[in-house]
Amino acid sequence: MNLFKRTILPVIVALVAAACISGLWYSPMLFGRQWVALRSQALHVAADSYIAPWKSLVEIIREIVVAYVLTRLVSRLKITRLTSALNLGFWIWMGFPVTMLLGASLWDNKPWALSLIHGGDWLTKMIVMSVLITLTRRLTLGQQEYQPVAVGLDATSMDDRRFTAR
Repeated sequence: MNLFKRTILPVIVALVAAACISGLWYSPMLFGRQWVALRSQALHVAADSYIAPWKSLVEIIREIVVAYVLTRLVSRLKITRLTSALNLGFWIWMGFPVTMLLGASLWDNKPWALSLIHGGDWLTKMIVMSVLITLTRRLTLGQQEYQPVAVGLDATSMDDRRFTAR
């Protein structure tokens, strides 16, 4: 049960959240129409929202990998505070999806608006996933297992206070 609580459950929670976020993000209620139009413009194809089933499967696998890596980072960095989870989500987003999307727009001539749509989706997912993973771990682990430490992202030094190590 410990492996399930520590790793599998947070991954499942984060995966469900990511699927819900992207499903809403790319729906006609938010950015779906713009995404289809920009994608068709960039690829010079007819505007079509059809997505092959194998692409959805690959997307689920991608999200599982991201959720697992975030779970490992939360665990290894001993993140227990929501502010630290928000920091982690933001900096992971800044360091990876943003830089890759910038490169795609810069070098592959993808429309900047398309990168902004994808970037917003990834920002939302990274922050929500990091927070949910942290909360899931806090709720499922024993009191002594998730005590904050004074080193890493949970350090009081994150807000320029004097930091002390245990």
